[in-house]
Amino acid sequence: MALDELKAAVPDFAKDLKLNLGSVIGNSELPQQQLWGTVLACAIASRSPKVLRELEPEAKANLSDEAYTAAKAAAAVMAMNNVFYRTRHLLSDPEYGNLRAGLRMNVIGKPGVEKVDFELWSLAVSAINGCGQCLDSHEQVLRKAGVDRETVQEAVKIASVIQAVGVTLDAEGVLAGQ
Repeated sequence: MALDELKAAVPDFAKDLKLNLGSVIGNSELPQQQLWGTVLACAIASRSPKVLRELEPEAKANLSDEAYTAAKAAAAVMAMNNVFYRTRHLLSDPEYGNLRAGLRMNVIGKPGVEKVDFELWSLAVSAINGCGQCLDSHEQVLRKAGVDRETVQEAVKIASVIQAVGVTLDAEGVLAGQ
């Protein structure tokens, strides 16, 4: 199992990450599609080659072709949106918020999977990319759809652990001269 290999690669000083990785994925109460779509989208968003290489095969095995593609699409469109909307929010001139975005993001309206799943994956990626406006927007859509706070938090926990594992393993790779 790739998850076990990824956990084994986490250094002893980051034992908490190793334990958390096992629990947020291995003990998640999310339905399989929500879980593995979140894992895949976050592995992509982490920008860690090691994390993506280890988690992608298991995600692919646990997702339909449509869900696999939609999770990748969530990571892609949120990579763009998180930069755009975070920047608009951070600029001190509020007039930028009144300008038309003019960016294509059709996949959000027609993701090929249940809207709730795509929104959950988008929220998790937005957590990694640090876009407060996107986090609020996706959380509100999820809550209006009846998704409880525990599910939202579960996705954020997965995002935080995958990101931390990616940062740690990539740093260790650099320090080891890889």
